[in-house]
Amino acid sequence: MSHDPAAHDHDHAHDGEPAWKHDGVRVVPADRLDTHTAQTPGMNRAAAIDFARVGAQKLWAGTVTIHANAKTGAHHHGHLESVIYVVRGKARMRWGERLEFTAEAGPGDFIYVPPYVPHQEINASETEALECVLCRSDGQAVAINLDIEPVEKPESVLWVDPTHPQGGV
Repeated sequence: MSHDPAAHDHDHAHDGEPAWKHDGVRVVPADRLDTHTAQTPGMNRAAAIDFARVGAQKLWAGTVTIHANAKTGAHHHGHLESVIYVVRGKARMRWGERLEFTAEAGPGDFIYVPPYVPHQEINASETEALECVLCRSDGQAVAINLDIEPVEKPESVLWVDPTHPQGGV
């Protein structure tokens, strides 16, 4: 499928250069992520894709490293949807009104967090860092901290979707 720049409602040319040269695909090198983001003790976040860096209107993407044996407090991200891709390590997620549910994810796994779901991210390793790629459905940095008394022993939840109604492994 070809794209006709002339069919767009705005001009993409810059000083006579070809259309889309500067407004098309962007590559953000790994060593140029923006670490001037909201930080949490025990975690390091870095923005790769956002409005300020590339003009992204509807998403934010970056990396997060959670130190060994570290975790966030209970929180949610308002109306935003989040996707976490585990690159290295073992992630443990807790969620629910009292963080009563839990599931773990390892390298290559994706985690989806719907809007307004109270949750907590945990590095399940006491010795190794957890490295993830994080994407959110808006460029806003929405994080609502919650004062939740978590249940002592959360219920483990299998991955279930319409194509795997008995749960995946």
